Amino acid sequence: MSGSAYATDSASGPRQARVKDIATIEGIRDNQLVGYGIVVGLAGTGDSQQTTFPAQTLASTLLRMGVSVPAAAIRVQNLAAVFVAATLPPFARPGTKLDITVSSAGDARSLEGGLLLMTPLYGADGKIYAQAQGPLVVGGYSISVNGNTRQVNHPNTARVPFGAMVERAVPLDLQGKTQFSLLLNDADFRSAEAMAQAINRTLGRPAAHVLDSRRIDLAVANGEEIPELLAEVESIEVPVFPRAKVVVNERTGTVVIGGTVVLQPVSILHGGLAVNVVSEFQVSQPGPFSSTGTTQVVQQTRVDAQDRPVDRIELKQGATVDDLVRSLQRIGATARDVISILQAMKSAGALEAEIEVL
Repeated sequence: MSGSAYATDSASGPRQARVKDIATIEGIRDNQLVGYGIVVGLAGTGDSQQTTFPAQTLASTLLRMGVSVPAAAIRVQNLAAVFVAATLPPFARPGTKLDITVSSAGDARSLEGGLLLMTPLYGADGKIYAQAQGPLVVGGYSISVNGNTRQVNHPNTARVPFGAMVERAVPLDLQGKTQFSLLLNDADFRSAEAMAQAINRTLGRPAAHVLDSRRIDLAVANGEEIPELLAEVESIEVPVFPRAKVVVNERTGTVVIGGTVVLQPVSILHGGLAVNVVSEFQVSQPGPFSSTGTTQVVQQTRVDAQDRPVDRIELKQGATVDDLVRSLQRIGATARDVISILQAMKSAGALEAEIEVL
């Protein structure tokens, strides 16, 4: 089928998964960091003079180093203003190195060959948690000569492996805690209950208790080592009951249908009417040796209508997702056709699944 792709999950019933893959521990989480800085050393591909804030940033940086230069007097194209983003993992201590992503904030053409100057990275509370600096690694390039431009990937975004160093740790002390909460990535009462039963069976005591479809409380016994307990709980395999879902992406033509999707008997009639309006311009000239008349451009408009026969799909009792996919491929349905058919099946009650359009 041209322009679209299908993927199906043929698994039926619950699947086994580790606790660490389907749930997180409340409080043990990443933290987002962001900062603003400048990149220098570019080969004339930096921000233009119309972007004023890079020059102001450079003037402020020079002033802190004892050099007073008015921002209006700065005329350089070898620097670019950038935003720096990083993720602070849990239990990171001062001295831990982080990967950072650098993105242009102005109209720089490329960050290739640049060096990020020392940039403080702030958390949501406005405090500095890390400092970033280092040479950029750009996964693309942009070359412009005489108005011709050749670009590969995105040269305005770069990475610096281990380019930031943690200066402040996020307080997180496990000692003394008597209870933790496990949070399911996908809320489901049956999966939560199955996880609690598996944890209690493995630990040999009623340590886990389900509060709702997403949260399971885990009690710590007296004298129990918390890291050892959490490591054992995260490695437990539990049955998971995923929600029936159909995911479609109209832009790429990708359709993903889960194996838990249930189909009911249904007949689908799908057809289309195509109307094309074609305009042609013809030149009308007077006859040879004619003394009258002028050359004119005449527009000729033709309307073509094509009503193709209706395609029919019949799904009987016990039809599977593979039957639906093969039927859609047989009639040559496009990505837009698939989305329309699935939504119509959902409205008719023949598709027992949640449809998510990306």
